[in-house]
Amino acid sequence: MHSINNILTASAIALFATTAQGHMIMATPPPYGSPNNSPLVADGSNFPCKATSNSGGTVTNMAIGAPQKLSFLGESVHGGGSCQVSLTTDTPATKSSKWMVIHSIEGGCPAKNVAGNIGADNSASAPDPDTYSYSIPTGIAPGAYTLAWTWFNKVGNREMYMNCASIKVTGGSSKRDTSLNETDFAIPELSGRDTPSFPAMFVANIPTTDCLTADSKDVQFPDPGTSVEKDGVASDLGPPTGPKCGGSSGSSSGAPAGPSSGDVSTAPSVAPPVAAAPSVAAAPAAAAPSVVSPAAPAPSVAVSPVAAAGAATPPADSTSSGSSGSTCSSPGTMLCSPDGKQFAICGTSGTAPIFQPVAAGTSCTNGVIGAAKSKRSAKFATGYSS
Repeated sequence: MHSINNILTASAIALFATTAQGHMIMATPPPYGSPNNSPLVADGSNFPCKATSNSGGTVTNMAIGAPQKLSFLGESVHGGGSCQVSLTTDTPATKSSKWMVIHSIEGGCPAKNVAGNIGADNSASAPDPDTYSYSIPTGIAPGAYTLAWTWFNKVGNREMYMNCASIKVTGGSSKRDTSLNETDFAIPELSGRDTPSFPAMFVANIPTTDCLTADSKDVQFPDPGTSVEKDGVASDLGPPTGPKCGGSSGSSSGAPAGPSSGDVSTAPSVAPPVAAAPSVAAAPAAAAPSVVSPAAPAPSVAVSPVAAAGAATPPADSTSSGSSGSTCSSPGTMLCSPDGKQFAICGTSGTAPIFQPVAAGTSCTNGVIGAAKSKRSAKFATGYSS
């Protein structure tokens, strides 16, 4: 009887080791905090990043518009799933950080065309053969950011995985890794930075009573943004369910960046852009960032990109530079209307840009949204006379 108990105990320990260690770690860019390969705890207490400090990590330089590699370590991919890449101006990220989604992968992440796992590596040391590409979109100002990779596995326990990396966005084409100095990195370059509107990070399964992803389904994000990659089977996509499936309660899109602090800045009233890629069903526009209530689940009926573009076309005096029939040449590029009152973020190359108003007090010039220049009084322009 004693030997049977020992066998059962050993089996339970082995099973626990398999489930606790059998996951993935982001390899590129290198994460900070020396994370293990476990998911976030079910109550969300170690969200975000499973780390409270980025000290001693590696800062990865990323040039705006340049292809960036997303890779992983491990073989327990749990049938793939859906992933997002997000940015926050907080360095390091905190529970009150506002996240901006710059790329979504619906299905086939972190592995493509697999039903279960790709091997028996439980230590997350073997390279994942599948890699992914994304870029920092035009409109993200140069400076210091925290980048997050989040993953919602397709099969197995309903979990959320998250690793974070320190990055420095540059306007050039060079890429260089430097040692992180947390004090110097966190504050000086953040003041006065403005960004356009991006969807909030999707958060689920922490806890499952707030928002739950379906087992054996690749989660279809309520608002994936304009940069969307679909690497799975369309019929395997499924929306999440729950009262808080609209995004992270600490997330926002398009908030003016400032030095890291415990205060949550208020986001301007700019509605997130509607996805324009013709191969992707148009996502519903998220609620204005200043509204705390979650957005409604994505509708099951695909919206024609042509109809969406027609509904969002700006008036004749606010079209993109060139003509109203201009098309996008590069995904992620920001276009400004001649009067600076509207902007558009390009989707798939060759599609028509979809414009929307900039926030009050800002203007769009040369692909960047910033504070609007005030007009001087006519009296001072022509000389004051009584």
